[in-house]
Amino acid sequence: MELKAQIESILFVVGKAITLKELAKICGRSKNEIEVVLEDLKNKYNSGESGINIMITDKEVQMVVNAKNSMLVEDLVKEEITSELTQPQLEALTIIAYRGPIAKLELEQIRGVNCSLILRNLVIKGLVEVMEDKIIENNKYQVTIKLMQHLGINSIEELPEYGKLSKTESLEEALTESSN
Repeated sequence: MELKAQIESILFVVGKAITLKELAKICGRSKNEIEVVLEDLKNKYNSGESGINIMITDKEVQMVVNAKNSMLVEDLVKEEITSELTQPQLEALTIIAYRGPIAKLELEQIRGVNCSLILRNLVIKGLVEVMEDKIIENNKYQVTIKLMQHLGINSIEELPEYGKLSKTESLEEALTESSN
């Protein structure tokens, strides 16, 4: 696959700033090769005709919305943020509240389904935050102060039966029972 197409795909999917070093590692190329292709992508997208722009600093790059469309996209995002939570989102949020900080893989093991989209939406709504772990690339998720304020609690330990439901042993027992 052409490097330009690889970088374009990565920037589209990641949806946030990514370091040039990280991009080079993922593509198996040098930082200089990445910079050359990014300049080409910047020329392609940063025209008045494109709805997407490429923002590049000396260390990071991100695919963003063209400023001309920011109000349009902002309205769309606001709607997504203020919409009601779905049942799967509520389930994931409950697990994160009682078991967090929790890795995506652990959450998926408990729920039995892929949780990528659910986590993305909970982060967008400001109910869950990502604790990035760059060393082992195993990000963990935890509830935000915004959620605790919404629930009227000062500490996550104030959730009903938190002490009982947050214990590792009971979760492991539940997982063992469900697999037998």
